[in-house]
Formats: sequence, C-alpha cells, structure tokens
Amino acid sequence: MELIRGLHNLRERHRGCVLSIGNFDGFHRGHQALIARLQEHAARAGLPPAVLTFEPTPREYFGRQGREGRVATFRDKLKALSRAGVARVLCVRFDRRFAAMPAECFVEDLLVARLGAKAVVVGDDFRFGAGRGGDIGLLRRMGERAGFVAESLGTVEEDGVRCSSSALRERLAVPDLDAAARMLGRPYALSGRVRPGLRLGRKLGFPTANVALRRKPALRLGVYAVRARVAGGPPRPGVANLGVRPTLGMSRCLLETHLFDNPGDLYGRELEVEFVRFLRAEQRFESLERLAEQIERDRRAAQDCFKELAQSP
Repeated sequence: MELIRGLHNLRERHRGCVLSIGNFDGFHRGHQALIARLQEHAARAGLPPAVLTFEPTPREYFGRQGREGRVATFRDKLKALSRAGVARVLCVRFDRRFAAMPAECFVEDLLVARLGAKAVVVGDDFRFGAGRGGDIGLLRRMGERAGFVAESLGTVEEDGVRCSSSALRERLAVPDLDAAARMLGRPYALSGRVRPGLRLGRKLGFPTANVALRRKPALRLGVYAVRARVAGGPPRPGVANLGVRPTLGMSRCLLETHLFDNPGDLYGRELEVEFVRFLRAEQRFESLERLAEQIERDRRAAQDCFKELAQSP
C-alpha cells in the first residue's frame, strides 16, 4: 500500500481511482463494510481502491475530540486499511485552509481534477466542505456532471447500536472490551515500536516494553491483562499499564507491557498489544516500593486471568 502524505505529493500517476473518504478511527465493522464495497467498485472499474483521510481529524481540529481520545494509532489505521486491500492512502493535513474549502471546490479540485475518482463510497453520516455544507446529495449531483458514481453505505449495527467510532470510544472508556471486540470484529489492540524508557520497570524487577502514544487513547487508562505479539509473532501473555505514570509525575501517555516469558531486548521492534481484561484504574503511589508491590499483585491477577480463560470451555 502506498501512503501519500499531503496534497503536494500527489502526482499525475495518482489520477484514476475509486475512493472512500473518512477518518477510519478503529476500522470497525462499518468501516470494513465500506471498504468491501469500495473493492467491488474497484474490480468493476479496473482501478485502484484509495482512501482519503485526515491528520489531525476534523473532530480534533475543531476541539470535539479532546476528552475522548483516539480508538487507533495512525500506524494501526494504515495496517488495517492495507490488510483490507486498499492500494493508496492520501493523508491530508486538516488545517484552517483545508477546513475553509467550499464543498464544491472539494469535489471539483480534489476528487475530480487531482484524483480522477470514478466512484466515491462514503458512510451515511458523511459531510464535507466548509461548515459541513456538502453531503451525499451534493456528491451525487456533482458526480452526474463530472462522471463519477457517488454511493452512501447504509448503517451497520452491532448489539442494536450503530457501528461508529463514537460508539467504540464509549465502550472503550468504560471499558467494555467484549462489546468493543464485537463492534470491531476482533479483539481491541494497540501497536507501536518499542522505545527506550526510564528502565524503571527493570530496576523494580518487572522489565517492560514501552510504546509511546502520540495521541490520547480512547481506552480507559489503567492496568490490563494482555496478549502481545512481537513483530507479528505468536501471542505472549502479559500485563500492561496504559497511562501517564502519576507516581513519577509524568504527563505523556505510555503503554508499558511486561511479558511473562521475558523475551529480552525488544527495542526498535514492533509490538501489538491485545487487551484481554481490565484489572484496575491507574493510580498514584506514595513510593516506588508501594508501586512495586502493586505491580506484583497486578502480575498475579493477570496470570490468574489467563488460567481462568484456559479452563473455560
């Protein structure tokens, strides 16, 4: 899959595609249905399936997602789109200039002139252009004149609830991992590259593989029983803390994963962490000794969780 960062990197060879537009945060079952339909258009047209997405997201730019956080990292979003067969992803910087683009210019200048889209598939709540002035009706009318097909996909539901990134955030904030997994069609996970940290876990006897998260996660901060895969390898049980480490006075969110089998140095390798069970909320401890005692209790709780799962039918 080709990632095109910014409109300035579009080339003539990128003209001609079928296109879907959205944030694709979490790549839930609604997103999966959208890309499956896009693939059908691509097969009929003999054109590559492409996605237009945004950084930051419009919700973040307008301040509507400050407290909620993201379901997925940008890396995870790209991986999901690639696995679904998307050939190209155009990531556009959503800034003041882009937000002010009239809906008609969005279609004429970007979708038609620069991308040469022959089909555009969007969700049923899709809006675009300055003041969210464009909708599927405008897309269809302009498509008839410009020579592309515009289609809005119907709602996909799970447990009687519309599959959406907002609904996923609500479930992750609880956290209700089972409900989130049903909406995703897979267990909820985050991934990233392991980076050196303070090595405090090693000093306390609990070495961790640390993944820094650039954006606030939608998942409730706290301690979880997890399964982790190193560079796509087999799942390894462990315990992880997702949080800002208040005992150390930190503020940046970090995913710290302690694997029970101690796989050694993982620096620079990609780690995918699947969240199995919520154990407790993040908290501040009065000393590192108290923190170490709690980490041992967390490790035992996670091990008990996996024993229970192994015994269940």
